[in-house]
Amino acid sequence: MQDGTAQKLSNVLLSAAAGVASFVFSMAAFLTLSHLNDQIVASLVAGAFCLLVSYIAAERPNSESARALGALRDRLLAVEDGDLTSAAPPIVGRVHPKLAAAVDRLFAEVRSSIENAHALGMYDPVTSLPNRLNFRNDAERMLGSSAAGQLGALLFVDLDRFKTVNDSLGHARGDQLLVMVANRLRVVVNTEAIADAERPLVARLAGDEFTLLFPDVGGIEKAQHLARRVVLAIGEPFELHGHSLDIGASVGVALTPAHGTSIEALMRAADIAMYRAKNRGGGQHCLFSEELALEYSRKVETETALTDAVQRGEFLLALQPQLSLLTGEITGAEALIRWNHPRDGVRAPATFIPIAEQTGIIGDIGDWVMAEVAALIASWNETGKRRKRLAFNVSPRQLDRADFFGRLRQCFGAAGVPLSQIELEFTESAAMECSAATLAEIAALRADGATIALDDFGTGYSNIARLRTLPIDRVKLDPSLIKDIESCDKARVIVQAVIHLVKGVGCEVVAEAVETVSQADILRAMGCDTVQGFVFAQPMFETEFVAWTNGADRGLKGAA
Repeated sequence: MQDGTAQKLSNVLLSAAAGVASFVFSMAAFLTLSHLNDQIVASLVAGAFCLLVSYIAAERPNSESARALGALRDRLLAVEDGDLTSAAPPIVGRVHPKLAAAVDRLFAEVRSSIENAHALGMYDPVTSLPNRLNFRNDAERMLGSSAAGQLGALLFVDLDRFKTVNDSLGHARGDQLLVMVANRLRVVVNTEAIADAERPLVARLAGDEFTLLFPDVGGIEKAQHLARRVVLAIGEPFELHGHSLDIGASVGVALTPAHGTSIEALMRAADIAMYRAKNRGGGQHCLFSEELALEYSRKVETETALTDAVQRGEFLLALQPQLSLLTGEITGAEALIRWNHPRDGVRAPATFIPIAEQTGIIGDIGDWVMAEVAALIASWNETGKRRKRLAFNVSPRQLDRADFFGRLRQCFGAAGVPLSQIELEFTESAAMECSAATLAEIAALRADGATIALDDFGTGYSNIARLRTLPIDRVKLDPSLIKDIESCDKARVIVQAVIHLVKGVGCEVVAEAVETVSQADILRAMGCDTVQGFVFAQPMFETEFVAWTNGADRGLKGAA
């Protein structure tokens, strides 16, 4: 405002001076000139002078503003070249000071926003560690500058029980736990960093995954020492708002240049090793190897082949009889799946079911098993040769599907098969961990005639008090329990105790994988009710099973 007032005052003074000069010039001309023509010329000259002075007074501020706006335009266009730091031009500050101040504030805010966006794009907002993008950039630079023959180590860290914390305490507490984990990893990096060497990297990749890159570890022993340090650091309980949290971590280790010279190759190798550590139970580390790479390649190949195996009709059912140790009669059979692989031939469940569980393909396989069991029992009923119950396994992943029980009932109802002719086998761990709603559905199936069995008993961590309340009819001892009962007194004591426990809760006892007559005799003496295993019959395809149960040639080749 002051600047505008000064400009106006300057123009007024200039115009007044022009008027006074014109008056003086005109007066002098009229006093000294006597001829009319001379007076006219003098008047024209005075008028022209006044017009010139007035034009200059009017045009001077306009040309100053034009130059200021031109300078401001040039400054704004400089942004295209990346100039976000230069101040507004001085002429803009003189002519339009408020505009200059606003422009300077605008560029300051833009610079601040860019810096914040850069921080958000390069750092994890929860732990303030570098994120995946930032880590990859720094890691590639670090690997590219490594000396020839220098041994580096990439550690891939995955928390073992972090999801439980999120589910039980909420995501806010989960984020606080992640911050505590990040701090412990920083301590490992700080204490293990080599003096005068490039500082190791630590980053949060996503979720509960972290990674550390040590550019120079000297040897394999040092790399494994670092992995153990990480496992021990995360394995110590975390105190969080009155809760003592024991999560643990699985760590995969990859070495450069042995396992790769690019960050992609190293992360892939360390990820494969990490999953091996997690499959071993977690809370440990694993070093990548070519054997692991081959195993991983086979796993991926199996996943791909399993995707279309159901549609291609490559699965088969093998039936293994179950016999009463008291009467010797067939009490039922278990349906066991086989994969008729187009290249490998018939494959046992152990070679593909764990992979199907991990990938979720087990849902489609489970649907196929239910449909096959229903069709098989229906065909037996149509021929008038109604047989004992047929058992099949239910995957924990199937129980996660909200429509599982409704689809099971619909499947057997559509085939005209009563539930009294089927037995559902649930793993020990699944039965112990399933919700009250799932237990109610299982109890309803049992009330409608289905037999419920607890499979693989002895491999998990059973809640004995809950075992008493589970809606089950039979408990199947895991093969690992009875493997040594012929030669080991402790094994016999354990099996005897388990049988008494199972019978104490009112359930039948079934022993699987019984391979010798001696094992069968010991189990009979202990009070075991039913057995299945090679000592009596191998798994057989339907034709062989029907012949076997009809008392035909029991020496037929099985499908195992």
